[in-house]
Amino acid sequence: METVQELIPLAKELMAHKPSRKLVKLYVLGSVLALFGVVLCLVETVCSPFTASSRLREEEAAAAELRAARERQALRTQALREKGKPREAAPGSRALSKRQHAS
Repeated sequence: METVQELIPLAKELMAHKPSRKLVKLYVLGSVLALFGVVLCLVETVCSPFTASSRLREEEAAAAELRAARERQALRTQALREKGKPREAAPGSRALSKRQHAS
């Protein structure tokens, strides 16, 4: 239905065919559901600018938090690398990883 003016001739035509009560109930139910859908779409359209801006703020906050977490992780990794750097071995000492068993 493109316009509301088409609903009245459609209703007259349906009533001229003398539909059963069940069919009329089905038409009424479909019309109510369609009207409910239209109302929901209108409410969503009216409220969407407000929800879009709040969603944008939430996404920006999440991105900033993610950047901060990555930066903290990079600092931790760098600290672990510096801490785990192999020290120069004393001359004549063996590496512990080459020993297969205790002597």
